[in-house]
Amino acid sequence: MPIHIPNSELTETFVRASGPGGQNVNKVSTAVELRFDVERSTVLPEAVRQRLRSLAGKRLTQEGVLVITASEHRTQEGNRAAARARLDELIARAEVPPKRRRATAPTAASRQRRLTAKAERGQTKKQRTRPHDD
Repeated sequence: MPIHIPNSELTETFVRASGPGGQNVNKVSTAVELRFDVERSTVLPEAVRQRLRSLAGKRLTQEGVLVITASEHRTQEGNRAAARARLDELIARAEVPPKRRRATAPTAASRQRRLTAKAERGQTKKQRTRPHDD
């Protein structure tokens, strides 16, 4: 079951977007900065919280606040939806526990192939030397 983040745990700030957009980009604050406090969230299980910390990378502040910025749309509503979708996707990825690695040993045939290849390579290199005068 996917985790739903209530709006009360999110903080949205609208800022002016950078980049192209003509006169509109200088007048209207359409870019959204979505903040989600990962450390103080009441809906995240501890395992998901830890995976979310590692997945967030540089988007996570030292205080444990996840900051997502969206400015690809020309409207606040479009950027708000894009930021929320990115947050939901990040949390969905954090919900999936990583697969456990099972230690395996190389097969006897693969060990034999490796040793044969090493011996052949050694012979090739040995043939590159100058002949000895005996």
